Amino acid sequence: MESRHRRVQRIVAATYLGIPVLLLIVVAVIASRGTAAAWIGCVVPLAMLALGFVLRRRHRYQPRWWAVVAGSFGGLTGLMVTLFPLAAGVWWPAVLALPGLIVGVAAGLVLARTANRALLVPFDPELAGTPYELVFRLRGMPLAAVLVGADRVTVQAHPFPRAEHQSRGYPLTAITGTHAFDLSGAERLKFPIAVTHAVATPGPAVILQANGEDWVLPSNQATTLIDILAVRRG
Repeated sequence: MESRHRRVQRIVAATYLGIPVLLLIVVAVIASRGTAAAWIGCVVPLAMLALGFVLRRRHRYQPRWWAVVAGSFGGLTGLMVTLFPLAAGVWWPAVLALPGLIVGVAAGLVLARTANRALLVPFDPELAGTPYELVFRLRGMPLAAVLVGADRVTVQAHPFPRAEHQSRGYPLTAITGTHAFDLSGAERLKFPIAVTHAVATPGPAVILQANGEDWVLPSNQATTLIDILAVRRG
């Protein structure tokens, strides 16, 4: 588990710090061929580097944020690489700004996905004893998920809830029971959040009991989710 942790954190560092450093090098090389004023372009990668340093400390155990930062940093890098040559009098890369943005976002997302796979594949039960926030997708609801943190479990309808009704969280101490259940697909499920585009599907699920409420959460990883909750509650 320790070697996996080190591998994951190296990829996270490459995302939060490596991308800005790479962009800084590219911008510095381009600025050296332009006017003295062109060096002001270094402000962008330096700001990204400072932001990445701060966010890495906050997000290092929260995989749901890795893709957001990686995609944002990658997209901004793609734009800067194609547009900043204008400062040196080279105009033709600017026509590649949109492809550069798309490629940058895609490359960042690939990096984030690599970190996720390094953490979760193959799944190791010892992850329950780590501070990583683990994400379990809810079947039949494309954007919904259960987030299991070190001391809290959260059910949310959207990766980044914009309203209170899209997310519901419970301290792990408030959970009074978790049970495995098989759905036939004909049940009418009650969720602790407002869910849109939910499709009832047969398969495993978890009955989560917390604060006197019972919720049925369809998940293909129901057994693993129950095991993780049991360890972290303990």
